[in-house]
Amino acid sequence: MFDTPHIVRDVMTLTVVAVGRDAPFKEIVRTMEQWKVSALPVLEGEGRVIGVVSEADLLPKEEFRDRDPGRREQLDRWDDLAKAGAADAEELMSTPAVSVHENATLAQAARIMAVKDVKRLPVVDDEGMLRGIVSRSDLLKVFLRKDEDIEEEVRRTVISYLFPALTSHVRVRVEEGVVTLSGRIPDTSLVSVAARLVRAVEGVVDVECHLTGEPSSDESLPGDAVEPGSAARARMSAQREGRAPWPAWSRGTTDETGKR
Repeated sequence: MFDTPHIVRDVMTLTVVAVGRDAPFKEIVRTMEQWKVSALPVLEGEGRVIGVVSEADLLPKEEFRDRDPGRREQLDRWDDLAKAGAADAEELMSTPAVSVHENATLAQAARIMAVKDVKRLPVVDDEGMLRGIVSRSDLLKVFLRKDEDIEEEVRRTVISYLFPALTSHVRVRVEEGVVTLSGRIPDTSLVSVAARLVRAVEGVVDVECHLTGEPSSDESLPGDAVEPGSAARARMSAQREGRAPWPAWSRGTTDETGKR
C-alpha cells in the first residue's frame, strides 16, 4: 500500500574520510581539522569498519596532560585515563563501532543516533564494509519534501486505502508539513488509524485530525426527505417499491380502510 520509505543509502554521503588502526594521534587530529569532522571510522583490510575515533576519545589526553588524578578518579574514569595515554587509533577508538546498515530506514538510523548519543554513523553493508557516512542533517532532508508531494502521497496511500468510497469527501490540506484532515466518515474508529498512517508518511511534521462521523437517523428532522449515504438511498428506493414501510411521520392521515 505505502511508498517504500527512504533508506540510509538514499541520503548518506558517499565521500568518507577514515583512518587505519595504526594512524598516530596527531594524524587523526590533523585529518579531523582538515575535513571539519568530529569523528572518523577506523578501518582495516579493504575497508571493514572496526571502530570509530571521535573528539571525545582525544580530549582526555589534553584533560589529564598536566595533572595526576586521585585514586577515586582513577577508578571512576579508567577508560578515559587509558585513552589519555593512547598514541594511535587502535588504542583510541571506541569498539565495536556504532554503525548502521545501508538498507536501514531513516527512522532506524535516527533511533540509533538518539540511543547512542552520536552525531553521525558509518554506513556498512552485509560484510561490515564501509559504504558511506550518515549525519543528523542527512536524516532531516526528508522534511524538505514539498507540501504538494506530501498531500499527494497522503491521498493516494492513506485516504484511498481507508476511505475508498469517500476520497472526494475527505479533505487533505498540508501547510509546512502539517497535515490537516477534515470531513465526515461512516466509521469514526478509523480516525486514530488515519492519523497514525499519515504521521508515518515521510516529511510529515504533525497531523491535525478533524474527521467526524456521519449524522445518525436520530439527528434527521421529519421534514428531511433524503438522508445522506448510500444506505439511505437504498432504503428510500425500497420504500417506493413497497418492499419497506414508510416512517410513521411520512404516512399521513388514513381512513378506516387503511387507505390514504
